[in-house]
Amino acid sequence: MTRVVSMYFNRAADVLNLDPNYRLILGLPSRELAVNLPVELDSGEIHVFPGYRVQHHVAMGPMQGGLRYRPDLTLDDLRALALWATLTAAVADVPFGGSMGGILCDPSGLSSQELERLTRRYVVEILDIIGTERDILAPDFSTDQQVMAWIMDTYSMHARQTVTAIVTGKPLELGGTHGSHESIGYGVWCLLDAALSHLGGKPAQTRVAIQGAGRRGGAAAQLLHQAGYRVVAITDSGGGIYRPDGLNVPEALDYFARAGSLSGYLEADAISDAELLTLDCDVLVPAYLQNQITADNVNQLRCRILCEAAYGATTAEASEALDESDIYVIPAILGESGGIITRYFEWVQNRIGFRWRRHIVLERLRDYVTKMYHNVVKEAEAHSVSLRDGAYVLGVRQMGRDLALRGIYA
Repeated sequence: MTRVVSMYFNRAADVLNLDPNYRLILGLPSRELAVNLPVELDSGEIHVFPGYRVQHHVAMGPMQGGLRYRPDLTLDDLRALALWATLTAAVADVPFGGSMGGILCDPSGLSSQELERLTRRYVVEILDIIGTERDILAPDFSTDQQVMAWIMDTYSMHARQTVTAIVTGKPLELGGTHGSHESIGYGVWCLLDAALSHLGGKPAQTRVAIQGAGRRGGAAAQLLHQAGYRVVAITDSGGGIYRPDGLNVPEALDYFARAGSLSGYLEADAISDAELLTLDCDVLVPAYLQNQITADNVNQLRCRILCEAAYGATTAEASEALDESDIYVIPAILGESGGIITRYFEWVQNRIGFRWRRHIVLERLRDYVTKMYHNVVKEAEAHSVSLRDGAYVLGVRQMGRDLALRGIYA
């Protein structure tokens, strides 16, 4: 992932003729913290888990970013994700810098009690570099509302007061916001509405294939189905389903919620991840993990629009091939924006102590996403570059602007 984000960051810097000193500063994280987390397992054995927090850029405001638990976690991936978070905030006009953290573990092999002890120990180890005006944590892969509640409670115990704004994506009962769970999917819907209006097309005539049935993909599928799009395929880690005339999305997702997988759903044909990516469709939405579209399958894509809803879904080689293709790419900087914008809304609500109604959150989210899309289109047209390059150009320019205004303290 580092190679992808670095490639486009440097291309944007070239387009902008960015000051070499600013390029050096903005291309590197501000801080990286590595910690070792001794945790007592249910068996009584002590296991030490490596943990990390990468903070990319502070000039735009407090940093914010996810926390993921994965057995294949790498520091390089966290660096890339923190830079992407900064770029997304910059493009969306949200006053945050980007960060990212993670713990090297297999959460499926840990009990709820073990995950709680691991989470709380992680918070204590990074306590000095996080805060409501420093770095705000959010859910990511294999972390959820419950993990955010543990983080909030641990931080609050040390602060000797309840501090809701230390995390976003927390339960509504603990200061969370309406719209949090479906925020990325809602952002994808807003982007596709804007893209169809710009390119020409109608939802009822738009066939959508979505990789991922969870918080991102599942929410996007549900919202797009309700809006009249024809969702023809969805996959998850255990398998997928395909129906060319359109899936009954609520029924399929209800089955997924009960069974934990789409495998075995009988009202549609079975399909694999690899087959979904190369389906004949109008819109392809990879909303699961990184490195899904590669040099091996990029030339087999048959979509008209590729809307990335996960950072790093496309490898560097595949991205370069897409630059030369007729596929209209909505990059993850835009596709992930619904999450970052809604995190900002939750942080604001926590700070003012007033919860917005659901329709207010979603109206404001649509306004932010739609404005962002049109700003990126204008940037791309102004520099005669792709939408992906236009997003990076706008993001890097905003980052450089804030750094120039604040100056370098030394």
